[in-house]
Amino acid sequence: MPGGSLLPFSSAPLGSVGGGAGGSPGGGVSGSGLLLLGPAGRKLSGFRLTEKFVLLLVFSGFITLCFGAIFFLPDSPKLLSGVFFQQPPPPPSHRAQIGLDEDMFVDGGRLARIREEHERALREAKDTLNRPVEDIQGDILRDKERMAQGRVTAGGKKLPSRTFTQPIGVVGKEPQDPAVKEKRDKIKEMMQFSWDNYKRYAWGLNELKPIQKQGHSSNLFGNIQGATIVDALDTLFIMEMKDEFKEAKEWVEKNLEFNVNAEVSVFEVNIRFVGGLLSAYYLSGDEIFRRKAVELGEKLLPAFNTPTGIPWALLNIKSGIGRNWPWASGGSSILAEFGTLHLEFIHLSQVSGNPVFAEKVTNIRKVLNRLDKPQGLYPNYLNPSSGQWGQHHVSVGGLGDSFYEYLLKAWLMSDKTDHEAKKMYYEAVQAIETHLIRKSSSGLTYIAEWKGGLLEHKMGHLTCFAGGMFALGADGAPTDKTGHHTELAAEIARTCHESYDRTTMKLGPEAFRFDGGVEAIATRQNEKYYILRPEVIETYMYMWRFTHDPKYRQWGWEAVQALEKYCRVEGGYSGVRDVYAAHPSHDDVQQSFYLAETLKYLYLLFSDDDLLPLEHWIFNTEAHPLPIVHKGDRTTEGRSI
Repeated sequence: MPGGSLLPFSSAPLGSVGGGAGGSPGGGVSGSGLLLLGPAGRKLSGFRLTEKFVLLLVFSGFITLCFGAIFFLPDSPKLLSGVFFQQPPPPPSHRAQIGLDEDMFVDGGRLARIREEHERALREAKDTLNRPVEDIQGDILRDKERMAQGRVTAGGKKLPSRTFTQPIGVVGKEPQDPAVKEKRDKIKEMMQFSWDNYKRYAWGLNELKPIQKQGHSSNLFGNIQGATIVDALDTLFIMEMKDEFKEAKEWVEKNLEFNVNAEVSVFEVNIRFVGGLLSAYYLSGDEIFRRKAVELGEKLLPAFNTPTGIPWALLNIKSGIGRNWPWASGGSSILAEFGTLHLEFIHLSQVSGNPVFAEKVTNIRKVLNRLDKPQGLYPNYLNPSSGQWGQHHVSVGGLGDSFYEYLLKAWLMSDKTDHEAKKMYYEAVQAIETHLIRKSSSGLTYIAEWKGGLLEHKMGHLTCFAGGMFALGADGAPTDKTGHHTELAAEIARTCHESYDRTTMKLGPEAFRFDGGVEAIATRQNEKYYILRPEVIETYMYMWRFTHDPKYRQWGWEAVQALEKYCRVEGGYSGVRDVYAAHPSHDDVQQSFYLAETLKYLYLLFSDDDLLPLEHWIFNTEAHPLPIVHKGDRTTEGRSI
């Protein structure tokens, strides 16, 4: 369930679009744009080192020309010092983020640096000229082999070799009940329809506008493209849509690029792109997914360059400069965003052998544990500079939701050895029960929002994930609370089903209220929309797995019928603006999480428990399955993570 985001009709929490393909064998244009010709006009398009050599010679000639021009001009020392080297340095607060050296702003230091680089370039050119052609060709072949095997990232950094062992439960059995199999086949057809239309009208872009039949762009991803492709990879795999998975993999290999000069949401890019790539790797064993995941993870690391280590919400992944949402409580980071990195970053350390990813998210815990919690609750806003809470607004829905989810799942993913996460989770749930969970006059259990001690009797669609969370965590609860957590989960599932059942379309609103005699109904126009969200279906899936009560499959099938009747259009699936209206007004966005989450959870609801069994897999908040890290798997290059 996408947690903590912000904008309705965008793509995740509260609402939360390719680079160049490789050259063909017949091409004569190198990746740098140069046409390289050998003797008798033979094309040498594959010789990467040769291309570098040519560029090096061009660069060296350019530097030589510049130096000649500078030193033969009149009064050249004055020109050097007065024009080129007296620009003021950037503010100190930015230097750590963009990696500038102090001596670059000192006249002599910069001049010496340029001369040194010029001399080094000439030495490298001379060395390359003296090397036999056979050596150069050998290096090229080795580079290609290493890239193909995934041992280096796109930035040229080495990845350790890793023996892949496919986890348990990647492929399940066909349901024996013909009626259940028919329903599951229908859900697979819905996935096929969604994918085919995305491919037809928006291939390579982030999302699909199914009515206008064109691509949809969201600023959450900056200029990174292909959100639907990456988000859908694991759904395609577990539904055994092999041809579609293959074409998605080929797109990732040739076109997925992260060198974009634009701001991205660290949270959204992490749960969709990093999570999707990691999951695809663990399911398939294809090294391209591991390499791309680690490459992207490295690009997100500058987000943690704050005084406390609490990451920025937004990051320019080219410059490494971060900031927070302007509206977020005096420049605060958001609980659900910085608290929803742990699962993916632990696995990034696992697959890369680099402990830095795990260290970054472990530090977040240290900061949180030093803070006093009002009434034992975690406010939604934390200032990354001062390390203090912002306004005291607490929600298990948008802005807070997946923080709690990741505490529980961090403990489960660690094979129940992360006792700190366990303690934090169950203490938080106790505070939530005491201060936020209430019953309506007719007996519906709901989770309200807390604003400085005052309750707002509103529950968001996003909050409906909590039923599944309580069920998943019931076994680890204190002995006298195990049954209570299961009962609480069932009550939340019932309330969320009522929010669907009390609408005209049998689809749930974005938020529903319990005040003024109203129960489980949206009373404000800006809360009546449905954007293909998965949280209610997510809870049905967990409740089915733990109880096998047939009502959860019945409720899930009701949602399938409503999606088909009101959200399916000629070009895909669209959200609707008012679930209480007799006829749908479509928002014209097929969200990437519809393929990643809603359809996956429905498929699992009508599958046997041997497909992605919960004792071996944990789902991130975008429903990307990640394997439980068993004790014997926790060393990489001799370092424990």
